[in-house]
Amino acid sequence: MQFYEDVLDVARGFGPSAVTIGKFDGVHVGHRAVIARLEKAAAERGLVSTVVTFDRHPLSVIDPLHVPPALTSIAQRRELLEQAGVDATLLLCFDEELQQLPAEDFVEQVLVETLSARLLFVGSDFRFGARGLGDIDLLRRMGGEHGFEVRLIDDVDLVDDVRPAGERRVSSTWIRELLTEGRVAEAARLLGREHAVRSTVVHGNERGRAMGYPTANLDPALEGFVPADGVYAARVLHDGVIHPAAVSVGNNPTFQGVPEKQIEAHLLDVDIDLYDDTISVLFTAYVRSMVAFGSMDELAAQMRQDDIDIRTILGAPQH
Repeated sequence: MQFYEDVLDVARGFGPSAVTIGKFDGVHVGHRAVIARLEKAAAERGLVSTVVTFDRHPLSVIDPLHVPPALTSIAQRRELLEQAGVDATLLLCFDEELQQLPAEDFVEQVLVETLSARLLFVGSDFRFGARGLGDIDLLRRMGGEHGFEVRLIDDVDLVDDVRPAGERRVSSTWIRELLTEGRVAEAARLLGREHAVRSTVVHGNERGRAMGYPTANLDPALEGFVPADGVYAARVLHDGVIHPAAVSVGNNPTFQGVPEKQIEAHLLDVDIDLYDDTISVLFTAYVRSMVAFGSMDELAAQMRQDDIDIRTILGAPQH
C-alpha cells in the first residue's frame, strides 16, 4: 500500500483514483464493507483504490472537550487499511488550516489535483470544508465540472454486510461503548477481529512472578483503546508468534500504589524475556472484574481458577 502523510508527498501523475473519505477509526466491518465496494469499483474501472483519512479526530480541533478516545493509533490504522487491500492511503493533518479550507478548495486541491479522482464514495450525510458547507450537491456539481462520479453508500446498502436486521449501525462509537463495559467478544464481532492494544514491555514489581504467574507489564504509553478494568482471556502477539495469555487491566486493588489502567499479561506455558520488546494484546473474552482480596492466599486461589477458566476459553491445555 502506498502511504502519504501530506498532499505534497503524493507523486505527480498519481491515479486516476477511486476515493473514499473518513476517520476509519478501528477499521471495523462497516468500514471494510465500504472499502470492499471501493476496491471492486476501482478494479472494474482500472483506478487506484484510495482512502483519505485524518491524523486526529476532527473534534480535537472543532470541540476538544468532546473528542472521543481513538480505538486505534495511526500506525494500527495504517496496518489495518493495508490488510484490507487498499492501494493507497492519504493521511491529512486535521489542523485549523484544514478546518478553515473552503469545500471547493478541498475538492480541487485534494480530490482533483492530488488524487485525480474519477469516482468518490461517501455517505449521504457527508459534510466537509469550512463550517461544514460542503455537501453531496456540491460534490456532484464539482464532479460534473472535474470529471468524477459521486456514489452514495447508504446504511441500507450495507445491512447484509455488517449487521443482522434490526441492529444499530456498526460504528466506532458503539465499539467504544462495548469496550468501556469490557464486552470485548461483542466488540470483536463488530471489528471483525479481536481488539488489540500494543506497547513496550517494561519492568514491574514482579509480584506475579513471586506467585508463579510472571507477567509482562505494558508501558502505559500504548496504542489502542484500553477496555474496562478486569481479567481477560487474551492472546499476545510477540515477534510474529501468538501466545495464549491471561491479562489483567486496572490498578489491582489488592495492592497499594499500583498505577491506574495498568495492563499485565501472563503468557500460558512459556516464560519469555519480553523486556523492552513490543507486544500486542488481543482481547478474546472478559472473565471477571477486578477484586480486592483479603489475603495473598485468596488471591492465589482466584488466580488458579482464572487460569482454568482462561485455558477453557482459549482451548489451551489444562494443568
